[in-house]
Amino acid sequence: MAVKALIFDMDGVIVDTEPHNMQRVYGYVKSFRPDTPIEEMYQIVGRTRTDVWTRIAGIIGEGKGWEETQKDFEKNWKPFHPYTVTYREIFREETLGILQWAKKREMLTAVASATAYDKVKEILAEVGVLPWFDLVISGESVKKSKPDPEIYLKAAELLGVLPSECIAIEDSTVGITAAHRAGVKVVALKDERFDFDRSLADGEIKDLGGFFAWAESFGDGAGQRANG
Repeated sequence: MAVKALIFDMDGVIVDTEPHNMQRVYGYVKSFRPDTPIEEMYQIVGRTRTDVWTRIAGIIGEGKGWEETQKDFEKNWKPFHPYTVTYREIFREETLGILQWAKKREMLTAVASATAYDKVKEILAEVGVLPWFDLVISGESVKKSKPDPEIYLKAAELLGVLPSECIAIEDSTVGITAAHRAGVKVVALKDERFDFDRSLADGEIKDLGGFFAWAESFGDGAGQRANG
């Protein structure tokens, strides 16, 4: 079946935000528990918001629920500990080449991210790729977050294609699982810094530049389009 749509995750794929997000949360945790090893933070990368803050609340051990813990971080820590890099600095430049490749082949393009909708659009605009996307869908648009397949099923529906006619580029376990459960072919962007399970992916690439070679091997879908 021909590929009609290409769907990107954002954090960890288009922009390398994962280590920066992790370090900021780690600072917050250490303000309560200074002896917390950094390895504890590896378990929050690529997880759902509920999973992340349930784990953080447990590490801190203040008896607060995950929502209260997250609100405290957003109000009392995050504003005073901004990113030390711009999104442009951590933008993966190969993204634009993949978008150009997709548009040349008349594919639809989308972002499916757990990040808030306005923030996704802000980041995509800052790095200069927002106009290239036909659809931006965030966790605010669905009831269940990754690894539930809802966000990918919703993206395919809004694009007017079947999930089986889509390819997703993901990096985390929850993202790969969500795409796979939706029936979307998924290529995993490997990140050796984190211990992600990529066993459900249909292929792996070490960087976004490797997408083209992977697509060429994809048979009569993206492969033939890549050679067209």
